[in-house]
Amino acid sequence: MLILASASPRRRELLTQAGFTFEVRAAHLNEDPRPEEDPIAYVTRLAREKAQAVFDAAGNAEAAVLGADTTVTLDNHMLGKPEDAADAARMLRLLSGRTHRVITGVAVVTTRRVEVAAEVTGVSFLTLSDEEIAAYVATGEPMDKAGAYGIQGRAARWIPRVEGCYFNVVGLPLALVTTMLEVVQASTGRQAS
Repeated sequence: MLILASASPRRRELLTQAGFTFEVRAAHLNEDPRPEEDPIAYVTRLAREKAQAVFDAAGNAEAAVLGADTTVTLDNHMLGKPEDAADAARMLRLLSGRTHRVITGVAVVTTRRVEVAAEVTGVSFLTLSDEEIAAYVATGEPMDKAGAYGIQGRAARWIPRVEGCYFNVVGLPLALVTTMLEVVQASTGRQAS
């Protein structure tokens, strides 16, 4: 049995799109970065902590629990989900006309094994006007997304280049997840579908 340790609708949609059968059991943890924690260490730590917390609570030795966490980084500074509309506009001004990185940490926890990895994707933005930023923020779309944008939504019109895994930017690098689940399956002799 595969369990997704995330309430993200985008992660659910991606796993379903890829043909996985799974349950959703969100983990609720403190997601504050530790002092001096770099972005890759941050997202992989959170992915592992989420997966481990749900695995421990599941009480099912047959379960494989998938945890994930995504952040947007610019100049090695993390941009999480915006606190409010002004914060979303601030983030979009920072991203405007620049290339940033989207980093997703992924963890799979089973009784016998823990696999942890990260995917990094470069995303280039066109230069945005203040009017474009204000109109986009007014849609509400940026409010629950790291970096204050969704590549699969209205912001797609401002993204001329993606270097790496597109699905990572949406919220879950499917090829990496599939590979990790195959490694776990091989070590346990079971299949996650």
